[in-house]
Amino acid sequence: MTTATKFTMARLALIPVFLICMYLVSWNSGMQLAALFVFAIASLTDLIDGKIARKYNQVTDLGKFLDPLADKVLVIAAMAVFCEWGRFPAWALMIVLFREFAVSGLRMVAAGNGRVIAAGKSGKVKTAVTMTGICLMLFFDGTFFGDLLNSYICGCFTDILRWVIITLITVTTLYSGVEYFLKNRDVLSTRK
Repeated sequence: MTTATKFTMARLALIPVFLICMYLVSWNSGMQLAALFVFAIASLTDLIDGKIARKYNQVTDLGKFLDPLADKVLVIAAMAVFCEWGRFPAWALMIVLFREFAVSGLRMVAAGNGRVIAAGKSGKVKTAVTMTGICLMLFFDGTFFGDLLNSYICGCFTDILRWVIITLITVTTLYSGVEYFLKNRDVLSTRK
C-alpha cells in the first residue's frame, strides 16, 4: 500500500470519529469544535494524498477508487448531520447527491469504453469550497464564536453565513456537474 493510499485510508477512518463527535454535540457543545478538528484533518489528508501520489508517482487503481469515495462520504456525512440538525436544506443535499451519482455514472460508462475521466478543475474547486464551507459552519454555526458574533454584529450573522455557504456549495456543485457532462458528452453518444 502506497503512502498516498495510507492517507486516504486515514481519511476513511476519520469519518466515523467525525460522526461520533457530531452526535456527542447534544451532550457537550464543545464536541462541535472536536468535530471541526477531525473534519479539518480529514480534509487536509485529501490535499496531502493527491500531492504525494503525483509527486512520487504513487497513482494506483485502489487510490483512484478510494480517494473520491472518501471525499464524498466525508462531505455527505457532514451535510447529512447538518440536515438532521435543520442547518442544511434537504434540497441542497439532494443536488450534491444527484451530481455525485451522475458524475460517477458518467465515469463508469466512460470506463466501459476504455476511457478515464480525470477530475476537472471545477470539481476540485467544488471540493475545496465544500470542505471549507463545512469547516466554517462547524466553527461558527451553533458555537460560542457564532453566538458572540451574532450578539455583536447583527443577530443573524451565522444564518447569513450559512446561506452564503449553502449557495456557494450548490452553485459550484451544479457548475462542476454540468461541466463534466458538457466536456464528456461524447461518452453518452448513441453513435458508435
